[in-house]
Amino acid sequence: MKIDVNGEAQEVVGPTVDDALTELGWGSARVATALNGEFLPKSARATTQLNVGDRLEVLAPMQGG
Repeated sequence: MKIDVNGEAQEVVGPTVDDALTELGWGSARVATALNGEFLPKSARATTQLNVGDRLEVLAPMQGG
C-alpha cells in the first residue's frame, strides 16, 4: 500500500506501523512516530493498522547542544 513517510511516498506491504518500520529499515532503531499528525507510542505500533494514504512521521533523537 502507498503511504507518506516523512513527506515521501513509500510502498509498504505490512499492515501495521511496526511492519512498515521494519520494511523501511527502522525496525530496531529508537525512534518516535506520529501517524496522521498524532503521536503514536511504541507500545501501539504493533497493533496500529495502516491505510492507504496515511502519513507516517519517523523521528530519530539527535545528540548535541
